[in-house]
Amino acid sequence: MTLKQLSVFLENQPGALSTLCRLLAGANINILTFSLADTKEFGIFRLIVQDWDGARQLLVQNGYAVKVTDVVALDVQDRPGGLGHVLEVVERAGVNLEYVYAVPLRRDRQGVMIFRFNDPGPAIQALQAAQINVVDTAGLLQRLGN
Repeated sequence: MTLKQLSVFLENQPGALSTLCRLLAGANINILTFSLADTKEFGIFRLIVQDWDGARQLLVQNGYAVKVTDVVALDVQDRPGGLGHVLEVVERAGVNLEYVYAVPLRRDRQGVMIFRFNDPGPAIQALQAAQINVVDTAGLLQRLGN
């Protein structure tokens, strides 16, 4: 149960991100969650949208460099040690975590976080065996009220 994430490379200059966001909005594509990382010369805008392939096509047609990656959304207990528990399960499974970011919602003392693993299959198996809920696209949409 992976989600498709788009990674878009942006020049690190004023207006680059807002131009991309206006392009998506003009096509009625809603950003469900995102992360932005930067270097001195470029940024990587990682985003999850409902229609990832339509968004990818739109962005490529407009000159953006886009990479599609599989990520895993997890329910994480919103308490001290909640994230630590998830990380321990992944560590015991021998899976490398490349990056993680949070989805801006919280319900029933749980938050949703997006994880990029070097090998999502074994990570998902270990997490499910540890009773950690893996959230699919429909579940993420439901939690976000879409």
